[in-house]
Amino acid sequence: MDFDMLGLHPRLVKRLAEQGITDPTPIQTRAIPHAMNGRDVMGLAQTGTGKTAAFGLPMIDALLKTGTTPAPKTVRGLILAPTRELAGQIADNLCAYTRGTHLSITLVVGGAGIVGQTRRLARGTDLLVATPGRLIDLLDRRALTLSRAQYLVLDEADQMLDMGFIHALRKIAPLLPVERQSMLFSATMPRHMGELAQTYLRDPVRVEVSPPGRVADRIDQSLHFVEQADKPQKLIEMLTLQSAGLTLVFARTKHGAERLKKQLIAAGIDAASIHGNKSQGQRERAIGAFRAGEVQVMVATDVAARGIDIPGITHVYNYDLPNVAENYVHRIGRTARAGRAGTAVAFCSPAEMSELRAIQKAMRQDIPVHGGRPWSPEEAPKKRRAGRGAGGGAGKSPGRGRRQRRRRAA
Repeated sequence: MDFDMLGLHPRLVKRLAEQGITDPTPIQTRAIPHAMNGRDVMGLAQTGTGKTAAFGLPMIDALLKTGTTPAPKTVRGLILAPTRELAGQIADNLCAYTRGTHLSITLVVGGAGIVGQTRRLARGTDLLVATPGRLIDLLDRRALTLSRAQYLVLDEADQMLDMGFIHALRKIAPLLPVERQSMLFSATMPRHMGELAQTYLRDPVRVEVSPPGRVADRIDQSLHFVEQADKPQKLIEMLTLQSAGLTLVFARTKHGAERLKKQLIAAGIDAASIHGNKSQGQRERAIGAFRAGEVQVMVATDVAARGIDIPGITHVYNYDLPNVAENYVHRIGRTARAGRAGTAVAFCSPAEMSELRAIQKAMRQDIPVHGGRPWSPEEAPKKRRAGRGAGGGAGKSPGRGRRQRRRRAA
């Protein structure tokens, strides 16, 4: 099957072909027909499977066929994403799909000048890509109205919930028309996602092409049991020995990510970092250098990494295991993109044994052990009292204060 067979506008199919995009992915094949028929869609698929096109192409197709332009300060389609990087990535893709058409794409995120964003919104826009916090700021300034929005998309909805955006969504939703088409896409589907679906979707079609916990077939996983204090040296050794390629390293905290980046640089490894303490400009420059291969290693937190979609990532290191088991699959899904092979390495300290058990239970498989031995129950509590994670004190679940900080960072 190709995009032409899905019934998309010929001009849009031609534009995709010019970019070398000819064969739809499974999530696109299953979601696009329902979306083009006006159905609400709840899509579940791993990162890198083409979710942006799955929700973007049906909206673009419909707007191309109407041939009209938006009124001042109005929005015809709203796409919400949890982070600046992800929002920017979505906007870039939509701009590529619509280049040469009359459709307008506008991006509004925190960390960028709100005055310039207000000016652009004054003209009206076909598709608005936004982070929830900045959108509310603009709504409070009466810079736009959502009363004519025909489409609502929630992308990476699991992270929106995890980052505490539910209150922002409850504030935004009443400003949208009741009669609209809504789509929700996510890499994982936690149990409390049902509340979100019931609130924002009407009789949705559920499209699931990769069950929760499913790891891409071409990812070679390995597990190393390492004392927390020994992790930096172990990582440096492995990075020094591995073949060339872009490497993404996950740390649990912002401070831990920054400290680890400095340790890698001190060891002669070209490294950068992205996390909530970085300005928008710093994050964009770091991702740009990583994408271009000018920096070989990127140290990131889960939240910041949601905006990284780079096919050339060959290795993913779980320097700190995630507190949420499903995030492990999401992390390692940053490699082995588009049919390529990839390598995923996990470090486990004595205090992370419970996280490891949860991850292996969620995946319904054990990660092959390539170094060390499993820590005994007697060893784990001793290390937990001493604190863990690249930033220390990371065993606690995110509290209200951390969720608020994450919202501000987006």
